[in-house]
Amino acid sequence: MTAAIVLLFLNAAFNVVVWPSFYRRVAQDPRARDANGRATRFLTVHVTLIAAALVLALASVIAAIVLLVG
Repeated sequence: MTAAIVLLFLNAAFNVVVWPSFYRRVAQDPRARDANGRATRFLTVHVTLIAAALVLALASVIAAIVLLVG
């Protein structure tokens, strides 16, 4: 049980540390915006993936807390 809790917290920490910095790099990429400054599919897809990773990080924290308390 302890290993699961630690792994869930580590997963959440990794996602919170890595994905925001990845977003900054993607947002600065020339492929992120078209000539009119609108977001391209490149940016939209990456933002969706990053959002999913952060939601999973939140789910990991919640699951770890539930295991810790229960």
